Amino acid sequence: MAPPSSCSAAGNRKSNCRVRKRTAAPSPSAPKKFRSMEEIMRVALPAAPVSGEYYVDLRCQECRSGDREEEILLCDNCDQGYHLYCLRPIVVRVPSGPWFCPSCVGERSIKRFPLVQTKIIDFFRIQMANDEKCCPSQDGKKRKRRSIVMYKKRRRRLLPFNPTEDLALRLQQMSSLAAALTAMNMEFSNELTYLPTMVDRSSNQANLEKGGMQVLPREDKEALELCKTMNKRGECPPLLVVFDPIEGFTVQADGLIRDMTLVAEYTGDVDYLKNREHDDCDSMMTLLLATNPSDTLVICPDKRGNISRFINGINNHTRDGRKKQNLKCVRYNVDGECRVLLVACRDIYRGERLYYDYNGYEKEYPTHNFV
Repeated sequence: MAPPSSCSAAGNRKSNCRVRKRTAAPSPSAPKKFRSMEEIMRVALPAAPVSGEYYVDLRCQECRSGDREEEILLCDNCDQGYHLYCLRPIVVRVPSGPWFCPSCVGERSIKRFPLVQTKIIDFFRIQMANDEKCCPSQDGKKRKRRSIVMYKKRRRRLLPFNPTEDLALRLQQMSSLAAALTAMNMEFSNELTYLPTMVDRSSNQANLEKGGMQVLPREDKEALELCKTMNKRGECPPLLVVFDPIEGFTVQADGLIRDMTLVAEYTGDVDYLKNREHDDCDSMMTLLLATNPSDTLVICPDKRGNISRFINGINNHTRDGRKKQNLKCVRYNVDGECRVLLVACRDIYRGERLYYDYNGYEKEYPTHNFV
């Protein structure tokens, strides 16, 4: 403890300072005094020089190689580098905004969605009567049988999906999709969304398609409408969303899916391509490839979407990658509007993951790093 005399002296100094501040306060009109640049530079510490060889020894933190430096991402926090194809999950292209490495972001934990029927009904906004429990109605079964008979008579027609009849399994399927959407901060939407700040629905005109667009036949339109009706009742296709450390979220069959089955419609916010040319969303889908490029529309499932958001693409640069394809992406004219459907192009068995070709139209998506 300081001597009493020191405390007294210190107290006197504080008192004197307060008095000086009151008596020597500048008038409101007096100009403020700032330190000159010479004074700041005289006391500032010199900055370390950065030469042009600062990144010469840059290496990927995973493979320890400095090759293909044009595909090395630098973390905006620690400045360490990683190859796009060495990251897990793989990063398809260089992000336009800030990017942080796995060490800085931390381990990603995916929270499971509560396996409670009422929560799932609320999340997907399922429309069901009091006596229904997410089971197929008899009317739905009859219509499905008619569609199957039609398929036998006329080959290559779309088939509506057959939902899982086991309620517990169906709840698990819907819970897996809800968990993935929640992890991506997305809302479930089984329809195309038109926002006033993006595109008016009147801009989606199939007659603007370059070279024309195929019209969805009446029988296939009935299958599409039946699938949408079943989805509204909580009768979803037998699909499960899982998280893979390499591919990220991916979708696998949780039951047999026959060839030509309509698996899902691609949904999300509709926007002009010119507004999304530098967007980081890695799941944009061409909706309208117009003769006039300024009219071209894309589907952006970054805020809203359905299970099609999590179906991965093939590496169409390799033979093994092309063999994985079991879905085809087809754009149709439905009542004058463009719609995108994902259809099975062969039988898909339980446990098999779903893949389609991201480069079905414009051949510009970088898939060479896909597994």
